[in-house]
Amino acid sequence: MTRPIIALDADGVLLDYNLAYADVWERAYGVRPIERDPDAYWAKDRWDVPHLADEALSQFRRFFDEAFWSSLPAMAGAIEACQLLRDAGYELVCVTAMQPQFAQARESNLRKLGFPISRVLATGGDASRGSPKRSALEQIDAQVLVDDYLPFLVGLPEPVHRALIDRNPARSPNRGSERETLSSSHPDLRSFTQWWLSRL
Repeated sequence: MTRPIIALDADGVLLDYNLAYADVWERAYGVRPIERDPDAYWAKDRWDVPHLADEALSQFRRFFDEAFWSSLPAMAGAIEACQLLRDAGYELVCVTAMQPQFAQARESNLRKLGFPISRVLATGGDASRGSPKRSALEQIDAQVLVDDYLPFLVGLPEPVHRALIDRNPARSPNRGSERETLSSSHPDLRSFTQWWLSRL
């Protein structure tokens, strides 16, 4: 008997990309940045770092490699939340907007941390034609997508429960009329899990 599938985003839901951003900055420039705004949604706003563009940005992005994508820390409470969902009978699939060449590093990262994720689907992040995650969700017949980026939750098939992790409010992209299309919103994955399981 197949288990119903909950699709989970990685960065900002399962893994703390914003915290890891300080690590990659330190690798690139030899100095750990000072935290400027812990409530910032975007990593570059959270840390006191200069704006990068053109060649400087290209050079920095080279440090977002296999080593980086296989070593992000877990979001607080996320591993336990996933274990509760798995124990309640769900299959958990990570559907992430990263580039497919790093999917194996992401899967390795999640498994090393103890996440009970069955597989990782990397969709890329191009949202110009709607959510890049739509086809992956249709492929696995997911009941739910839990994501922290509102544009990726817009335009999904109606049966999919669209749960927003509404984290870090400063300069958040998760505002506006498109919120009306959401099924639910929660401060973190642990809160979503408690709410979801209480409905069963």
